[in-house]
Order: sequence, then C-alpha cells, then structure tokens
Amino acid sequence: MRIRITVIGGGNMGSAIVRGLVHGSVFRAEDITVVDISVCSLNSLQEFNSSIRISLANYDSVRESDVVLLAVKPWLVNKVIEDIKETMNYSQQILISIAASVNIADINRMLKKSKGEDLPAVFRVIPNTAIAVKRSMTLIASCNASSKQEELVLRIFSELGNAVLLDEEKISAGLAITSCGIAYCFRYIRAVVSAGVELGFYPMEVQELAVKTMLGAAVLLDENKQPTEVEIDKVTTPGGLTIKGLNQLESKGFSSAVIQAVKASVAES
Repeated sequence: MRIRITVIGGGNMGSAIVRGLVHGSVFRAEDITVVDISVCSLNSLQEFNSSIRISLANYDSVRESDVVLLAVKPWLVNKVIEDIKETMNYSQQILISIAASVNIADINRMLKKSKGEDLPAVFRVIPNTAIAVKRSMTLIASCNASSKQEELVLRIFSELGNAVLLDEEKISAGLAITSCGIAYCFRYIRAVVSAGVELGFYPMEVQELAVKTMLGAAVLLDENKQPTEVEIDKVTTPGGLTIKGLNQLESKGFSSAVIQAVKASVAES
C-alpha cells in the first residue's frame, strides 16, 4: 500500500527522520515531501536522495498526504497548523508532532475548524537525537487514533530505533529519561574521559573505551533482562576495586544527583 508523508521542518531532527524513512519499508523516497524555509536544508536532503520531493514554504503537498509530520520548534506549531488545517482531510489523515513541549490537548485546540469537523488522529512523538543513527528511543502518545493507525506510527518509528506507545500522562517523565537522559549519558562519558586523560590516555582513546563499555553494559541489560544490581554484583567482588569505586560514587552523591536531574527535567518539560 502506497503511503505519502509530508514532513514540515527540515532541520536537524526533521532531516534525520527523513533520512531514516528513506531507508525504511513504510515510505518510498518519492512519496516523501519535505517543506522548509531553508533552501540549504532542502538541497541537502535532495543531495542525499534526489527522489525526495522538496517544497520551499509551500504546503500544497499536505492535501495529498496520508501522514503530516510537524518537525518544527514548539513556538511554530500553532502557526503551521493554522496554515495547513483548512487543507487537511481530518477523517483520512494522521497528524504527528515531535514538538516535545506541545501536548495533545493544545494540538487539538489548534486543529479546530470553524465548521466543527471531527479532529484527526493525532500523535505526540518524542524521539531523541540518536534518531540520526536509527537508535532513538521514541515515545508515542495518541488521540482519536485507531489501532491500525497506532500500529502504523509504531512501525514508522521502530524503523528509526525503538518505539513505545504510552499514555500521554507518562510522556513528560519519559522524555526526562530518554530525550534528556541521552545528555546525561554524554556527561558521564565526559567525566570518564577527564579521568582517563589524568591517568595517561588521549581523549579520543579513552572515549572509545568508555563508549564501547557503555554499549556493552546496555546490551547486557537489554538481553539478560536482569535488574541492574544483578549485573553490578557480577563485577563487584568483596574487597575489590569496583566496590571501592562504587562507594566513592555514592559518597559523592552520584545516585542522588541522577535522580534529582531526572526529576528536574520532568518539572521543566
């Protein structure tokens, strides 16, 4: 079945999604249209794949699309919806927004037409920056959507990493773990790099060690499905080096700092 999509916004996140979709199984490149105000962004996508359709600040493709994806900054969502809603067929189209701070209730309010037409299937989707390498942990919440539409959106974003459907009330806490959390992982690695340099490694040398170690730890947890403490115990022998290091982390408030960081991110989201 042929499915057409218009992606409004060709910035970092929008272009990463488009590049991933081209390599996926849901859309053909010629069925993907990207709308943006930047000629440079649009040309870059066409250089990546010349079959991608591009449009400079023109929303005509929305009328013919099955899926409309808003990849614009949160403060632009209302304006874009105002520009496109009269051309949308709400009974036939899916609207996806990746603006993290714009909830479904706000989107539905923006979508209301003067004629009182029933609202479309709306998805609030929160990827993280690892979508650029098809390793995103993407959160999805829906409204007015059928199970078939939910399966389609899950399929789209599962090809760009991993995706999970959640009640929207969990999205704010979830993005603190996934979207903000990716930065916390980077900060941990930065700290390890600083320690490694002090111990005699070159920065990129120790970064490689830290990154591969973190990847290995993540795969262990993912495949073994064990609580973290089970895996920690495997490398923590009585009187050993690991327990000394772990105790030092906790004496400096490591776990408490992470917990407070996640909770603070929820408060700001």
